[in-house]
Amino acid sequence: MTNPSNTENNAGQIGTRTPLASTALKDYLVLDLTRVRSGPTCVRQLADWGADVIKIETPSDGAELGGPRQGPDFQNLHRNKRSLTLNLKSEAGMKIFRQLADKADVIVENFRPDVKTRLGIDYETLSKTNPRLVYASISGFGQDGPYSGRPGFDQIAQGMGGLMSITGAPDQGPMRVGIPIADLCAGLFAAQGVFIALLERAHSGQGQWVQTSLLQAQMFMLDFQAARYLMDGDIAKQAGNNHPTSIPTGVFETSDGYMNIAVAGEVIWERFAAGLSREDWITNPDYATSSDRSKNRDALNAEINAITRDKTTAAWIDILNEAGVPAGEINNIGQAFENPQIKHLGLAQPVKSHERGDTHLVGQPIMMSRTPSHIASPPPLAGGHADDILATLGYSAEDIAALRDAKTI
Repeated sequence: MTNPSNTENNAGQIGTRTPLASTALKDYLVLDLTRVRSGPTCVRQLADWGADVIKIETPSDGAELGGPRQGPDFQNLHRNKRSLTLNLKSEAGMKIFRQLADKADVIVENFRPDVKTRLGIDYETLSKTNPRLVYASISGFGQDGPYSGRPGFDQIAQGMGGLMSITGAPDQGPMRVGIPIADLCAGLFAAQGVFIALLERAHSGQGQWVQTSLLQAQMFMLDFQAARYLMDGDIAKQAGNNHPTSIPTGVFETSDGYMNIAVAGEVIWERFAAGLSREDWITNPDYATSSDRSKNRDALNAEINAITRDKTTAAWIDILNEAGVPAGEINNIGQAFENPQIKHLGLAQPVKSHERGDTHLVGQPIMMSRTPSHIASPPPLAGGHADDILATLGYSAEDIAALRDAKTI
């Protein structure tokens, strides 16, 4: 076998690249077969860090399953990519896909588990001619098992994975989280799996099949609540804004609204009591220890609220942060993006969209000293890069016109 360290990239150049979003992954070719949210979230991580992503779309009017092309969801999920429309149910379309698949470093898909096998684009098939292929699959419940054939949806995974049983106020029924957290985390975990597989491939020369699901991601994100059950048999319940273990931590009233206060550990508890000029709480037997404060949470919260209502949110945040106690305002999304620290971090990045003109999208939350990420190109027009990509594969202008007439592309 050729030394894999000398042939880490097997993609070559497929047509004219979009401007580089980063140089970190610039040598990797990714085929994006994903739809809706979990899969595109995974691929966005690859595109934003400079991979050459070709989004494979069905020849149609450019509509996207899960939302219109000009909508915020599509715009935010599909930047920094190229687009090739391709009918994978046609012989000619499959031939083009196999040509690309043989050159690809990574393929990402989130079909229902049986679809890729039926189309002949599953990992086992494609890896026979491209053994270096890293193939990532995201499903609702896993690639096999008793629920593998069920259609997946974020809120279904939130419910099955236990999250809705611990979200919301006590006795008000199950509550979903305000973002599609199972979708998002499944996408992020899939991207992490791709990175791991590419790092391993540098040593072995072999690709592998990366799998995750909305249900697995949601269960993993239970984190300490899951560990409390597995180790102690403790089944968490809804606690509203109260933190289950750090007390007092939660939402408190001020003279002009609400704020968050987080008191974790005895040192911060003493700072907090002093900050509210209630040093007597430190020796009060009802509040002296974490266990005491847990038993008497409601009474303590009532005493805190009686004090915090006397000053504005901004005044209390200054007082508490000065005392070394974590505290912060509770913003709506508009206020959050106007926050000076969030502006300083540059999360809202400008882009000129084909459909919407000058606008902004959410940038990566990771900073790199040498290979930073930025939004280098807007989401592509459907099939907008077809001629360039196919010409690189050896198709003439006449061939491409014939493919277009046949609705192969």
